[in-house]
Amino acid sequence: MRYPLLVAVLLLGIDSAAAQEASCPEGYVCTRSDTDSTVRTEGSMNTTIVQPPPSAVSPQFSAGSNSDLCTIGVAGAVQTQILGISAGGTFTEENCMRLKNAKTLYDMGMKVAAVSVMCQDPLVFDAMMNAGTPCPYDGMIGEEAKIGWETENRRSIESENNSVLKNNTTTWGLGGLLALLLLL
Repeated sequence: MRYPLLVAVLLLGIDSAAAQEASCPEGYVCTRSDTDSTVRTEGSMNTTIVQPPPSAVSPQFSAGSNSDLCTIGVAGAVQTQILGISAGGTFTEENCMRLKNAKTLYDMGMKVAAVSVMCQDPLVFDAMMNAGTPCPYDGMIGEEAKIGWETENRRSIESENNSVLKNNTTTWGLGGLLALLLLL
């Protein structure tokens, strides 16, 4: 026998084919596996999510490309872990408006009116009086305006003194009335 190994392989192949045919239905190819395995898994899993808290974004206010505005934008925001609040608004700067109005009046040739607008600021008013060039008063300028302002100041001081006296009298009157009611 020249080919003993080939014959042995063929015989083994016929044996396994016969065994498969016995347990496998016709028309199917079946394989047999005798493997036992046990899988055992132990452990624990923790998931930690790290993220920044949400943020409140304050609105932006800007004058745009026009820097000739007297409006100033203000905005702010507060954020906690639970609640975020943002707010914003604008306000008009009064001294800026005064300067713009005075410049406009001056450009229109209304110089006395421009000075009068500037005199609405108490610092400017005091500076003009200390410089000997009082602010215009009812269309008067120079020495006449100074006399007008001095007369006005005397009237306003007298008026304030009278109102203080009236307020004190009224206060004592109400205090006396309340004291009388408490006694009853």
